[in-house]
Order: sequence, then structure tokens, then C-alpha cells
Amino acid sequence: MAFYTKKIMNKKVILLGLIVVSCLLFPSESLVIGQPGKRKSPANNKFETRCGWFENPTPANVWLHDKDGEWIISIQGGYQAKGDAPEFTAKQWVLTNAGSYGYGCACLQVKVNRRTRKILQIKSGVARPLEACRKDRRLKEPKE
Repeated sequence: MAFYTKKIMNKKVILLGLIVVSCLLFPSESLVIGQPGKRKSPANNKFETRCGWFENPTPANVWLHDKDGEWIISIQGGYQAKGDAPEFTAKQWVLTNAGSYGYGCACLQVKVNRRTRKILQIKSGVARPLEACRKDRRLKEPKE
């Protein structure tokens, strides 16, 4: 009977040890795995405002050049961001190609992927006077 009791006690000690180890391991694992916000994601889930040169030089080729560089909005036959481009008046748009192709100054509310430099979604956009972008020394005006 003493042998049987000793065996049960050993099992209880082992079981207790496993419980203690589990309690120590799993919370720390959940801290690492359970907090995706701690990791820098290239895709931003929040809308942000980006202002700069909105360029559409040829059919379905569109991008925005702001203080951080070039952001792809659309590539002919390929990528297409969700949402609509802002509407420009004749005074807000510089024609550079046949038809209505060219560029203007705009601010867009967008979601972006920083790694791919793509605009994922345009929530809204507003055309601005050309002078607003021309006065910003961080922006280089596109060529006509």
C-alpha cells in the first residue's frame, strides 16, 4: 500500500509541476502571439491624409507623389485601388497628354500599404489649387 501511495504522490507532484510550468509558459506565449498590434504591419488599417501631386499621365496609370514619395493608385491592366479620384477643375489640372491626362494638386484620405507603396483605398479626396503643391518645397512638380 505504501508503494501505491508513493506512486500516486509522484503523479500528483508531476501533475502539479506540469500545471505550474503551463501557467508560466502560456501567458508569456499569449503575450508574444496575442498582440498583433505590437508588430509593425505594412498595411495601415486607419485612414490617413496624404497631400501632393495627383498624376494621371496615361489611361489607368495613376499615382500620388507626396512628401514621402510615390504612392501607386492604379496601373493599367493591373492594380487598382478602391475608391474614386478627386474631381479637378480646369484651373486645378495641368494637361500633359492627349485627352484629359495630366496632374493636379490634391489631398486624399487613404489606407496605404507602406511596404508596397500602394494606396489600398481612397475614402475621399479634394482637389487643391496648384499653388498649394508648388509652394511645398518637399514636392517636385511633374513635368508637362
